[in-house]
Amino acid sequence: MIKWLGWCLLCPILLLAACNIERHDIVIGSKNFSEQALLAEILAQHLENKLHQPVTRRFYLAGSYICQQALLAGRIDAYVEYTGTALTAILHDPIQSDRSAVFQRVKSEYRQRFGMEVMPSLGFNNTFAMVVRGEDARRLNLKTIDDAAPYTPQWRAGFGYEFMERPDGYAGLAKVYGLKFKEPSRILDLGLLYRALLSDQVDIVAGNSTDGLIAARDLAILEDDKHYFPPYQAVPIVRSDALNRFPGMNAAIEELVGKISDAEMRRMNYAVDGEHRDIAEVAREFLQSKRLD
Repeated sequence: MIKWLGWCLLCPILLLAACNIERHDIVIGSKNFSEQALLAEILAQHLENKLHQPVTRRFYLAGSYICQQALLAGRIDAYVEYTGTALTAILHDPIQSDRSAVFQRVKSEYRQRFGMEVMPSLGFNNTFAMVVRGEDARRLNLKTIDDAAPYTPQWRAGFGYEFMERPDGYAGLAKVYGLKFKEPSRILDLGLLYRALLSDQVDIVAGNSTDGLIAARDLAILEDDKHYFPPYQAVPIVRSDALNRFPGMNAAIEELVGKISDAEMRRMNYAVDGEHRDIAEVAREFLQSKRLD
């Protein structure tokens, strides 16, 4: 009985001590699609090269909410988010279209509410993209979402779960453009969206503007001519305590600012999704091309 009581008293102390052990590795996370894993790998390799610190990778952590919770809990030290997603899905702010205003709002609120630093953009904007088959776009002369709206009552749509649920997603888009579909939208895994479109299972999907498969598979992006979607600049979000624990981390991440264009991101995404190349290899080649290796 005394031994059991002793363990009961000791366990909370051990747990508390374990929580206070300072990690000596940097932990980089990502959401659950190829672009996210690529960006996280670029960040991880660059930090390894510059800081000579071990970097643990925790990729494919599902969506923004899970990554945010992992940051708050200290399970990861950084991941790359998109400003429009941070604004609407995490901060629950109204949609804004001004790129600079969105960035400043996100940066200020993340620092004040969460004690996190939002770094400047890596250089590209990955907005939601309404995508149709190229042959349909040419046949119907579709350039914009507004052009497509009259045809949607005969179309089937396929969207990811997050797009259906988030405040800058389907509900608002349908209202702005008056979209109505032939049947309830199919909820698809992000990796299956284009496969479903190409196999005629659906007629329109919500992809991402930097998806490498769009041009390679003769797909067409419809312009958001009513400017519904906010800007989605790719920005590293980092725990402030990690920047304090690892001198030089801030400067290393800043070396990546503005280094990735929309076209470069599409090419890297295609290398992974279209050519099935290894993510670490593609990331390494990118860093070498920028003389950051």
